[in-house]
Amino acid sequence: MNKELFNENIKKSIDALNNGEIILYPTDTVWGLGCDATNTKAVKKIFDLKKRNEAKSLIVIVSSDRMLQQFVEDVPELAWDIMDLSNKPTTIIYPNAKNLAENVVAHDGSIAIRMIKEGFCFHLLQQFKKPIVSTSANISGEHTPSYFHEISNEILSSVAFAVNKNLDNGTHKASSLIKLGLNGEIQILRK
Repeated sequence: MNKELFNENIKKSIDALNNGEIILYPTDTVWGLGCDATNTKAVKKIFDLKKRNEAKSLIVIVSSDRMLQQFVEDVPELAWDIMDLSNKPTTIIYPNAKNLAENVVAHDGSIAIRMIKEGFCFHLLQQFKKPIVSTSANISGEHTPSYFHEISNEILSSVAFAVNKNLDNGTHKASSLIKLGLNGEIQILRK
């Protein structure tokens, strides 16, 4: 991998995120649209670009246990086990989100968070030091692009920065999605 290209794309992504803009980036799964998950105006830009109903909450990514605990009131013990044992990207919906943009949180106060452990996203999160929205890079209802060449021109022309396609190291499949309740309930929403 070209280290200079990698570092330049991290820097440009952080600049856009700090300016409340949207980036197009390779997640650990599919290509995603991202913004600062603590910035209400930036989150609104994502809903507007995707033409997505704001009642549908978004996924947020973090890079560490400490970062996760800053944005969830109480991380259930079961969540740690799921993250440790999962052999593929897994998004967990937690009750009682905190310190996030109010429009990124579901109406019931829950938040979907995936912890990233490697790759471009991990380094981006480590340097940005805040959670980033991670939603598929498509207009709502349209095909989810697994690869860069599947992303529509409408999306490509609407982001402040698009990460170089050669930095893609995702699985090209959506993550598993699990919802945890306050009393230890578990619901598998997507395998």
